[in-house]
Amino acid sequence: MIFLIAGLVGFAFGAGDQYLGSLKSLVALGPWTVSVSQMSALWLLLPFAFGCTQDQPRRAALVGLMATVAGLVGYYAMTVSPIEGVALHHAPAAASAVLRSNVPVILGGLVTGPLFGLLGQRWRVHRSWLSAAIIVGALLFEPLARQVKGELFGPPWVWRAEVALGIGLAVGFILGGMTRRRTARVTR
Repeated sequence: MIFLIAGLVGFAFGAGDQYLGSLKSLVALGPWTVSVSQMSALWLLLPFAFGCTQDQPRRAALVGLMATVAGLVGYYAMTVSPIEGVALHHAPAAASAVLRSNVPVILGGLVTGPLFGLLGQRWRVHRSWLSAAIIVGALLFEPLARQVKGELFGPPWVWRAEVALGIGLAVGFILGGMTRRRTARVTR
C-alpha cells in the first residue's frame, strides 16, 4: 500500500512542481511559483518523508525510489501534456526529447531517491542526527548555494520560507529526538 501511495503522491508532486514552473502558473499566480518550482530540496524531502514510514532499510530505499521516479514521471508527463500546450500527437516525440535532455536529472533522482528514503528510515529507527542534519541542511543552505551560483530568482520571501521550513524541521527533529530519549529512559 505504501508503494501505491508513494507513487500517487510522487506523481502529483512532480506534476504540481512542473505546473508551478510553467508560464501559465507564472501569469496566473505570480513569480513565487517559479521559485518554488526551482527548489531542489523539496525533491529530497519527498523520499525522506516516505523513508520515515519504514522500519526496514531496503523498503525505505525502494519507497524513496518509487516516490522520486513517480515524481519525475509526473513532472515530465505534465511537461509534454496538452496543459502545457503540447498536442497529443506530438507528445511521444516531445517526451523522448525531454527525457534525453534530462538524463543527468533522472540519474540524480535514481541515486537521491533511495538515498534519502534510507536517510528517512535511519531517522525513524535510530534517530540518526546525520540524517536529520542532511535534510535540514538541504533546506537551509539551498538559497545560499543558489545565491553563490547567481541562480537565486524570484521573491525573497519564497527562499526565506524554505529556510523557515528547514528551521521548523530542525526543531521537530530536536523535539522528536528528545522525546524518544525520554521514552527510552522511562521504559528501562
